Amino acid sequence: MILQYKSRREKIEDVLSEKLPAFFSDKWRHSFFGDIPPVIADHFFSTLISPCRDLMLLGGKRWRPLFQVLCSELVSNAEPSYELVPLVEFVHTASLIHDDIEDGSDTRRGEPAAYIKFGMDVAINSGSWLYFAAAECIQNSNFSSEEKNILYGIFFTELRRLHAGQAMDIYWHRNKSVIPSEEEYLAMTSMKTGTLSCLAAKTGVISGHGTEDDVIFMGKVASSIGIGFQILDDVINLTTGNKGKKRGDDIVEGKKSLPLILHLKNKPDDLDRILSCFERAEKEGINSSAVEECIEILSSSNAVSVAYERSRTLILDSCRKIASKYPDSQAAVLIGELFANMVREFEGIR
Repeated sequence: MILQYKSRREKIEDVLSEKLPAFFSDKWRHSFFGDIPPVIADHFFSTLISPCRDLMLLGGKRWRPLFQVLCSELVSNAEPSYELVPLVEFVHTASLIHDDIEDGSDTRRGEPAAYIKFGMDVAINSGSWLYFAAAECIQNSNFSSEEKNILYGIFFTELRRLHAGQAMDIYWHRNKSVIPSEEEYLAMTSMKTGTLSCLAAKTGVISGHGTEDDVIFMGKVASSIGIGFQILDDVINLTTGNKGKKRGDDIVEGKKSLPLILHLKNKPDDLDRILSCFERAEKEGINSSAVEECIEILSSSNAVSVAYERSRTLILDSCRKIASKYPDSQAAVLIGELFANMVREFEGIR
């Protein structure tokens, strides 16, 4: 089963490297920019693309484009459409570049954040360009005009939803004393994080020529999977720490994670102490004693473990729904194993 993932991931990496190359052919220039003056030298394109390519090559699980490809296979016996994988991976990469700026994060995937490494102006421009560049794969694809219109509609709708979710998140971390309800948090997560997995599922199904019912069904379960992984990310931040980042950086950023919301639901009297930790951590940075103090407060209840179980249930129940709807599909099995293995990595979290 690992070999089956490997072969698909290799094809995904080939597509991503072709679309964000180290060297710029005339064909690539024309694909992304149309007819442009020949006086525009390669170093200008390097300034535009280097932050995006650098972050992409630092790694990432690539589960979203892999999920997209498997969704294509889910509804079709034909070769899946790999040409659409930039839709999700480019948007994901662009969102990370901008997230680090908006959150003031110093590191990403173990390296300095793009705005620190390349400069604020370059990072903002590159991240913004990558959102638009993602849609090039639709424009230059072999899909029919009708299919392209559908893909464009889904892509731009989900992109707008992603930014609306980010607006909610920004509002909460700017207003430290505002604690969202559990329902508000889940709504934000469905927009900010669920939207990318939803985009992967819907575009994958369309590339496999699935039905409208397939698109609607997979969009809904994919959104739940995305929400589940955001909650899991919240939990990991307070326990083992996210790979390539420092444990508790959500506290420095004043993030209103689900463990925090659940803890305050049971222990509202801890609010002032948590807000004090937020304030100190923001001033003193990730090495502030307030970070571990806040983690200790949140760990004094069962909030972290409840949040973990919530994420696990959302992800695995969604996989069971996919397996039930497509009982004879090998792709459904691969989707289930992919996400079960990702959840299994964190079985020790409680």
